[in-house]
Amino acid sequence: MRSRDGNSSITCTVCTVVLLILLNSLALNAKEFLISYRYIVRDAILYNEKLSISASMKKCQGKPYNPLILPSYGDDNIQLTIEKNFETFLDYIYKLGLDVRHSSLTKNAQNSSTTILTLKTTCFKVDINENFAKIAPLK
Repeated sequence: MRSRDGNSSITCTVCTVVLLILLNSLALNAKEFLISYRYIVRDAILYNEKLSISASMKKCQGKPYNPLILPSYGDDNIQLTIEKNFETFLDYIYKLGLDVRHSSLTKNAQNSSTTILTLKTTCFKVDINENFAKIAPLK
């Protein structure tokens, strides 16, 4: 629609810009969580696996990158959403990069080995609603 002076209406442009900003970024109400993961294998047997998720008590610095979108099944609990999609989330954090430590020991002709995979505590921005959860680490 044109205004009286012949110029296009500015309101349509402003609405379009606001809509694009909201769609391309994480929502304004996204929460920040600290997530860490540790996986220990001793002598080719899983010894311990621990995923820790806690709400960040202060604002994390950085910009979100490489987001992962998981179905949330109508709940707004990030712990439950990750548990329901654990394999997908695990593949995702493997791609982000894990610290790997391996040690082996031979004593009295018996070999023993320990491998520890660790995702250092990382701040993630999480936008969750009734259909999906968008999870992105901050860099």
